[in-house]
Amino acid sequence: MNVATWNVNSIRTRLAHVTQWLTDNPVDVLCLQETKVVDDDFPRSPFTELGYEVYIYGQKSYNGVALLSRVPLTDVRYGFGGVLGEAIGAEWDAQKRVISGWFADVRIVNLYVPNGSSVSSDKYPYKLAWLGILRDYLQTLLASESQVLVCGDFNIALEDRDIHDPKGREKQVMATDAERNALRAVLELGFADAFRKFNQDDGQFSWWDYRAAAFRRNLGWRIDHHYLSPSLYERAQGCTIDIAPRALEKPSDHVPVTVQL
Repeated sequence: MNVATWNVNSIRTRLAHVTQWLTDNPVDVLCLQETKVVDDDFPRSPFTELGYEVYIYGQKSYNGVALLSRVPLTDVRYGFGGVLGEAIGAEWDAQKRVISGWFADVRIVNLYVPNGSSVSSDKYPYKLAWLGILRDYLQTLLASESQVLVCGDFNIALEDRDIHDPKGREKQVMATDAERNALRAVLELGFADAFRKFNQDDGQFSWWDYRAAAFRRNLGWRIDHHYLSPSLYERAQGCTIDIAPRALEKPSDHVPVTVQL
């Protein structure tokens, strides 16, 4: 079973890239973030023609997540409200950032964590609070489901080796202590990093800024992750970052990360 995550930074802009990648890499499930399109305008047919079922939770111009699956998913849940109830959903699901479903015996949770903008922005405390709600969401899932895969764009580099140059990172959004601690609080529920099970090297990134020739110079960050509950972590056979799509014309600034179970 192969599950990939990819922030495509607009599915309509990157449609040819994604369909070609799926043709070359026919994973069982592809989790997309930042689709930036309302559900009715999502380009379904190119994916159904490739044999994928399509599950969408989108909004206009911003955010948006989707699941593409080789087989129909069951118990698909949209937003925090799909697990924590309507009251939580009303407060936290205006931004479409969470979708999950069952594939075989695995609950796949696809996330687009808020960026936070900057430490001085009001979006920064929102991000920290959002991660607190995520912990409640996953804790609720784990009360009845033991095999949970959480993946997506976390917008957090958890360790200094996940950044090309960590100097001054304490004041830089996506690497502050508060963000890291909020994510660690989530992982303390029992989740472990699939990539680090197989690769301990630094210099391994999944996102590069469009500016300053960052990709060519490998000035990147590793912020796209697969976190696995204990039984799934034991089943993991590999986790790889495919940097090839970043070299395409007009690429997403992120690349696919795939875990093999």
